[in-house]
Amino acid sequence: MPSLQERLDSIFRDVLPVEHESDGAITVHHDGTFASLRVVNIAEDLDLVSLTQIVAWDLPLTKKISDRVAKQAHDSNFGTVTLVEKDRGKTRKTADVMQRYNFPGAGLTDDALRTLILLVLDAGAQLRHALVS
Repeated sequence: MPSLQERLDSIFRDVLPVEHESDGAITVHHDGTFASLRVVNIAEDLDLVSLTQIVAWDLPLTKKISDRVAKQAHDSNFGTVTLVEKDRGKTRKTADVMQRYNFPGAGLTDDALRTLILLVLDAGAQLRHALVS
């Protein structure tokens, strides 16, 4: 029986571009965003799928962007939306926006696993469009 990490790889092979990372994770690209998917064993028989999606990067850090991210985070159905501040010197501050979602993957069929992950990725893509358009 394939491991959960192997299942992640196989269910996306024909759906999204998949890159294999040296630590065993996979990276998928979806609608202008990219996400790392890895399996984390929390306890015996409890494996979580950990999804970290980079939604937007190098956004000018303004009140308008901060307010948009806060609204999107409040309205999010999946995981946590985070604004990561980056200091580019005294006059320029930028930020990246990430979405994180962790869930138990055991017991889900391949179709259910793929559908859930695609729903999360699409929510991140919609967040991106709300921030950069």
